[in-house]
Amino acid sequence: MIDRYTMQKMREIWSEENKFRKWLEVEIAACEAWSSLGKIPREALAKIKRKASFDIKRINEIEKETAHDLIAFLTSVAEKVGRDSRYIHMGLTSYDVEDTARSIQMREAAELIIKDIEDVIKILKRRAKEEKNTIMMGRTHGVHAEPITFGLKLLVWIAEMERNLDRMNRAKEVVSVGKISGAVGTYAAVDPRVEEYVCKKLKLKPSPASTQVLQRDRHAEFMTTLAVVAATLEQFATEIRNLQRTEVWEVEEPFGKGQKGSSAMPHKKNPITCERIAGLARVVRGNSIAALEDVALWHERDITHSSVERVILPDSCMLVDYMLQKFAWVMDGLVVFPQNMRKNIERSGGMTFSQKILLALTERGLTREEAYKIVQTAAMKSRSSGRHMMELMLEDRDALKYLSRDEITKIFDIRNHLKNIDIVFRRFGL
Repeated sequence: MIDRYTMQKMREIWSEENKFRKWLEVEIAACEAWSSLGKIPREALAKIKRKASFDIKRINEIEKETAHDLIAFLTSVAEKVGRDSRYIHMGLTSYDVEDTARSIQMREAAELIIKDIEDVIKILKRRAKEEKNTIMMGRTHGVHAEPITFGLKLLVWIAEMERNLDRMNRAKEVVSVGKISGAVGTYAAVDPRVEEYVCKKLKLKPSPASTQVLQRDRHAEFMTTLAVVAATLEQFATEIRNLQRTEVWEVEEPFGKGQKGSSAMPHKKNPITCERIAGLARVVRGNSIAALEDVALWHERDITHSSVERVILPDSCMLVDYMLQKFAWVMDGLVVFPQNMRKNIERSGGMTFSQKILLALTERGLTREEAYKIVQTAAMKSRSSGRHMMELMLEDRDALKYLSRDEITKIFDIRNHLKNIDIVFRRFGL
C-alpha cells in the first residue's frame, strides 16, 4: 500500500530545488504584475521570463558571503538575466517571496495528505464491512465490558478519520494565502494590485492584512492539524498493538515472508509498524508545539520562526504522509482471529451480561440499588468460583422471584448486544 510516487512527490515539494523554483514563480508573477501596470517594459519582462533561472551550487557559494539566502538566490538569478534583473524583486521584501512560496508548498503537501486520508478511509470502510459481524469483547479501562463487533470498532475509526479529512481541508484553506505587501505590510513600495495578481495566478488568497510576514497562527493551525492526524494514527496503532498481545491475540499486523521478529527468539511476531507509527506521532506532536511557539514574534516580525520552520514543516509533512501510508498497509493486510475473540468473550464467564440482568430486574419493579446488589453478588461469585454467571443467576432465589429461568437464559444471548449494529453501519452507507 506504500505509494512510492506520492512519497517521492512529498520529498520533492520540500526539496531545496522546489523551494527556489517556487521563489522564482513568485518573482516572475510579480514582474508580470508590474509590467501590466506599466512599470516594467514588455521587452524586459520577456527577457526575464526567458532567461530567469538559478543554480543551487552558485546560490550556496553566494550565501556563504551574504548570509542571506534570498539575496543569494536573487544574485544567482541576476547572473542569468543580466541588466534587466534590476526589475526583479522590485518593491518586495524577502518574505513576500518566501512566505508566499511556502504557502504553495504547504498547500501541495496538504493535497497529498488529504489523498492519503481518503485512501485510509476507503480501506477502513472495506474492512469494517468485512468484519461487521465479527463479535469481540468491548473493553473499558482494559477490562471486559460488553460485546461489540470488530466492524463497529472500525466505524469509530472511520468517523475520526473523516473528521481529520475535514480538518485537513480546512488547514489547507487556512495556509493557501499569500502576501506581497512590502517591508512592514504597508504597500509603501509595492502596489496592492501586484499582490492581487500574484496571488490569483498562484491560486492563493491575498492576506487581508499582514506585517513583513504572514501571521504564524496559520502555520500553527496547519501543524496542529498534522499533530491531530498523527495522534489519531497513534491511537489506532496502540489499539492494534494491544489486540496483538499474546494474552489477547485478536488481530495481528501483516508479517511478510522472510521477515524476522527477533534476533534471539525465532517465534516472535512483533507489531513493529504500529510501534513505529506510535513513536513518530510523538515527533509530529512535538513539532506542533514548536509551531505554536512561533506565533509570538516581535513587532512586525523577527526571525525566530525561520530556522524552526525549515525543520518542522517538511519533517512533519513527510512523517504524516509516511504514517498514513504505513497505516493503510497495516489495515489492508490486518489478520483477524475471530476464534480468539470468541475465546476471550468466554473468559469473562457471562459477567459482561450484568447490565442486561440489572435492567431486566428494574423493569420488574426493583430499585436500581436492589437489582445492583443481586447482580453484583452473582458476578463476584462467578469471578471467584469460575462458574458461569448464567448458572449462578438460575440458582439465585432473589432473581427468580422476578425473572423466569427462560427469561434469564434469553438475557445471556449475545445477539441482544448487537441488535442495533445495522443502524450504525447505515450511517456510513455500509
